[in-house]
Parts: sequence; C-alpha cells; structure tokens
Amino acid sequence: MRKVLLLISAFTAVLLVTGCSGGASGVSSEAPEELSVWAWDPNYNLKALEIAEESYQADSPDFNLNIIENDQDGIIQRLNTSLSSGANIGLPNIVLIEDYRAQSFLEAYPDAFYDLTGTFEADDFLSYKIAATSKDGENYAIPFDTGSAGLYVRTDYLEEAGYTLDDLQNITWNEYIEIGKDVKEATGKNLITNDHNDLGFFRMMVQSGGSWFTDEDGVTPNIAENESLKTSLQVFKKIRDEGLLNVHSGWSQQLEAVNNSLVVSQPLGNWFTPSITAEESQSGEWAVAPLPSLPGVEGAVNASNLGGSSFYVLNIPGKEKAAEFLVDTFGSDIELYEDLVTEMGAIGTYIPANEAGIYGEEVEYFGGQAIYQNFSEWSEEIPEVNYGMHTYAISDMLSVALQDYLNGGDLDTILGDTQEQAENQLN
Repeated sequence: MRKVLLLISAFTAVLLVTGCSGGASGVSSEAPEELSVWAWDPNYNLKALEIAEESYQADSPDFNLNIIENDQDGIIQRLNTSLSSGANIGLPNIVLIEDYRAQSFLEAYPDAFYDLTGTFEADDFLSYKIAATSKDGENYAIPFDTGSAGLYVRTDYLEEAGYTLDDLQNITWNEYIEIGKDVKEATGKNLITNDHNDLGFFRMMVQSGGSWFTDEDGVTPNIAENESLKTSLQVFKKIRDEGLLNVHSGWSQQLEAVNNSLVVSQPLGNWFTPSITAEESQSGEWAVAPLPSLPGVEGAVNASNLGGSSFYVLNIPGKEKAAEFLVDTFGSDIELYEDLVTEMGAIGTYIPANEAGIYGEEVEYFGGQAIYQNFSEWSEEIPEVNYGMHTYAISDMLSVALQDYLNGGDLDTILGDTQEQAENQLN
C-alpha cells in the first residue's frame, strides 16, 4: 500500500483492500486510490494497463493499479466460480473479457457488472465493438482493442511467383487459392497453417460474410442454413485439397510455422504483429493485405475480426473510481492511444484516435508499410454481428464437423446434424 493508505484507519484500509478485491457489503465514503484488475498477456493487455496507469497518475499521483496476471481460461473459471456462488471476495474492480464471451457473462450475471451507460461517448467507438459489449441497449464495458484481421504475407515469396502486394487487394479466397498454387510451385511453401481444433480461421471468414454461429438473437443456432459458414468450410477444404495447407497443434507450433518460413501467409488479428516481428531476420519481407472475401456470399467484405477484448467494471465497492479510471484513459485519451501504438503496436477502437492520424507511422519491418493505419481502416468495415451466448460451445461442435467433412462426409448432412445437436444441447 502507498504511504497515504497507512494514514487511514485500519477499518478503512481493510475496506479498501476488500473493495478492490471484491469485499462484502458497505461502500467506502471515499474513492479508493488503489484498484485491482485481472487481465492476460503481459506483452499486450497488461502492458496497455501499465501505460494507462502511468498516464492517469499524471493528474492523480496517489492512484495505484494492482494489475494481476491470469491466463484467459483462468479468469473465466474464477469469474464463473465467484459470480455463480454470489461471493464477491477475491474479485477485482476491473476485468478484461474477450468479446466472444461477453454476452454469456452479461446474460448469466445481470447484476454483476456496473452499468457504464452515459459515462462515456459510445458513439466514439466502432459499432461492432459497442454491440459486443452491450446488452438491452446498455453499455457494460469500455471497449479496448480491435481484433481487426488481415492477411500477413511474405512479399519475397510472392515475388518469386511473379506477384506483388497489389495483386492481393480486395480479392476472394478462390482467387487467393489460385495465387497460392503458383507460389507453392515456385517456392514449395504452403499457403497457410491451421490448428483444426481452433476455429479462429472460420470465425474470421463467417463474420466477414456478415453472419455468426447464432441468429441475431444471439441464442438460436445458425448452422444448417448459414451460407457464410458453409462457404468457409468449402474454402478451407479446397485449400487442403490443393495441397496448400500446413497443419499445426497449439500456439507454439503456429509461431514456428510462421517464423520458420513454412507458409507464405497467415490470416490473423492485428495482435499477431509482435509475433511476426519477433523474427528479426525477416524484417522487410512481410506485409499485410486485406482479408480475402468469401466467394459467392452476398454482402461479404474484405474485413473481419478475430479476438479483441474490453474492460468491465465489477459491481462492487470501488466501482465509481474504476469507471472513472477507464473513462479517463481508454474511454477518451487520444494521447494514450498514441502511446499504445508507439510502444506496443496496440490498435484501439476509439474513433477519434483514428481520425487524429496516430496510426499513420510507417513500419520498417513491414517494408515501410503503414500497417496500423491499414488495420484501423479495415476495422471500420467489420460487419456487426451478435456473438451471443454460445460461440465456444458451437465451435467445439464445428471442430468435429470439420473433421467429418475433411474425411469425405456430405457437408449439408453434417451441418444439418450439427444444427440439431446444437439445438438439443443449447436450447
């Protein structure tokens, strides 16, 4: 604790600690100068919080943010355990939640999160992000990073096959597969790598078609008649059948495939940039291109999302101060967003930051391309969908469906069976 806390009575000090960690009833008459937050990834989310804390301390020098690292699965488990039991002890003031999971928490624990409606300008954030963090028209989070997706691509391999980055602008997956065949012939490199137990590739493609695994209500499974999903599976099988697919298992093997030059490209969210640049020997050989669109799907675009998260305030003592901190930093501070992109390459969903031109820096590693500006512009085209309640439950079912399809099963039958399974298990 800071020295100022030592001057406060023992009772108040205890109350502050339990307030920032989820104490019982009473509300402190004074806003606590120490708050706690749960988040994952020390090189990204935790670092962003440290930068925000430093910025906030310029006007509030006695403020302290107790940043507690947990992996994402650990946060989900601990939140569910505490909130389902009704015990607030041990909870933080602020918690980072992935956008895919947000609606399930807001639905299951409607009184657990502090309503932030009116404390910040929701219209200052990208609409798809506000949709993911709101329920019944009320805002429950300060949006953070965009999961704006793109195609990380090796320009040196493209050039060996006679292509340039210009050839990858606003094309379909079918067109990209044809390019990939030429590049494979010239270089021997596969087009992409994939973990069949991770449906991230399909989440990107399905959202690019303006659809999701559930209907607009966020609950009803949308599988059998989902044209975006069906086309995504067909595209993926075509990549496999053309011999353009590398298969990996887990995060570390994906990094090895990309950093060890096993693939020409990889479609991922912009948060993957630090993983690319970690391989210093490949500086100048990478670029980013818009995500290919789904062929034949009406309204499909060359933009999508993968991942992304936002900051939620727990409805416990200290909530007002927690909300104030988030609003004054991630909710309104353009200079903070400039520091985030400069120091760690983080791209937010705060529209005024984009309009201020802070993402225009040319990145030497990517051949002087202004990749942050590219990702920011693509983020404005991401279709707004309702991630709903069952993203990961349906993803598990689709992992099995994918294997059945790759093994020769009839796609319509597989999707129909998966639809029935989802309806029986989730409704």
